[in-house]
Amino acid sequence: MKKVVTFGEIMLRLQPEGYLRFVQADKFDVVYGGGEANVAVSLANFGIHASFVTKLPKHEIGQAAVNSLRRFGVDTSYIARGGERVGIYFLEKGASQRPSLVIYDRSNSAIATAEKSDFDWDSIFSGADWFHFTGITPALGDNVAEICLEACKKAKAMGLKISCDLNYRKKLWSREKAGSVMGNLMQYVDLCIANEEDAGDVFGIHADNTDITAGVVSHEGYKQVAKKLTDRFDFSTVAITLRGSISANDNNWGAMLHTGGQYYFSKTYPIHIVDRVGGGDSFGAGLIYASLMGYDPQKCIEFAVAASCLKHTVEGDFNMVSVAEVEKLAAGDGSGRVQR
Repeated sequence: MKKVVTFGEIMLRLQPEGYLRFVQADKFDVVYGGGEANVAVSLANFGIHASFVTKLPKHEIGQAAVNSLRRFGVDTSYIARGGERVGIYFLEKGASQRPSLVIYDRSNSAIATAEKSDFDWDSIFSGADWFHFTGITPALGDNVAEICLEACKKAKAMGLKISCDLNYRKKLWSREKAGSVMGNLMQYVDLCIANEEDAGDVFGIHADNTDITAGVVSHEGYKQVAKKLTDRFDFSTVAITLRGSISANDNNWGAMLHTGGQYYFSKTYPIHIVDRVGGGDSFGAGLIYASLMGYDPQKCIEFAVAASCLKHTVEGDFNMVSVAEVEKLAAGDGSGRVQR
């Protein structure tokens, strides 16, 4: 069985019921999630040995976060225990022309106060094939960025493939700091995943003839972005998600893969969104799975996009779908007819 290690923060997600605004809410629904944790759950659901690494408090809320992963078969044996709190994020789900809103309450969370001594990367990476992290994790603090760097160096030395989703979060750090820190990490990355904004925000690389607010996505522009990223950092593969935002509820969703000097575009799905949080993570997980299975580039990008398309129909951060469901959609069955 292939083994993938992911490293990052899992948070407590608090959300008003349905489409209520924060100021209307008198109670919140509770789930757990976070970029790399979401990838681990997707991969576990695909039958991969997925190990999620983080730091969580020893108290009951920390244990609840661990349990949320264990129920899907994620390996939690390398989660360090300590610190005072689990990071929180509040999500107000958008509708029509009103966008979703995220408010973070994650300062001084357990992982943000972690130290290098919390993680034995030799043991963590033993028998592993792949290491994945996102740009959210090093944004949590200089100490966490140093831990990320140490993990990348060790993973590369041990022969693992390394993937990173740029995932720029302006509420966590500046573009200048992100560009500096992420630029230092990119030398270890084999597969870089970005969306229509990340390459611009982090590295100042933009797509021509594209207006994301108007839902206009240029294939030629993203070819330029992928080539510039590859030329700068010598990635073996670059994947860029192409989201045409019609409204908060309706998007056109596809992606492009650049590898071996060639460009591969997926089909585009018109999706009606139930919950878009974790959509990019499910794409990354699909791409990692397809790569580990040895799929050709076109099949890789079709599988990843189909997996992410399905995630948009699932409440919560985690993508709770099977390989068979993803393959069925990727093969063209998107009818949504009742299965009896």
